[in-house]
Amino acid sequence: MKLRHQFTCPLELVHDMIRGKWKPIILWRLRLGNTSLSKLERDIEGISQKMLLEHLKELIEFGFVEKQPYEGYPLRVDYFLTQPHGERILEALTIMQQIGIDYLLEHNQEEDLRKRGIIS
Repeated sequence: MKLRHQFTCPLELVHDMIRGKWKPIILWRLRLGNTSLSKLERDIEGISQKMLLEHLKELIEFGFVEKQPYEGYPLRVDYFLTQPHGERILEALTIMQQIGIDYLLEHNQEEDLRKRGIIS
């Protein structure tokens, strides 16, 4: 994904970096710590491995995520949030998550949040 060359404010650039259905979800999942590709694929309902790899590659290019390959067999790679960019974008996503929770609560969807383990 390419960043725009002309912009009104830097927020547009960050939007370009994390836009799409899956990137914020991937970043949000990585807040839990180092994670393998297969675990990410299992944890993110509906994402294909191809799409996951594509988005991880872009998130790595933008400096939000890094990967740690391990020697030996079977091959293993863990993905994790970088410092400072990955950790800082998590602050913004935390605010967005809370806005989503508030919206669902205001619209009587508390049960959906309970089913997903988001609230108790």
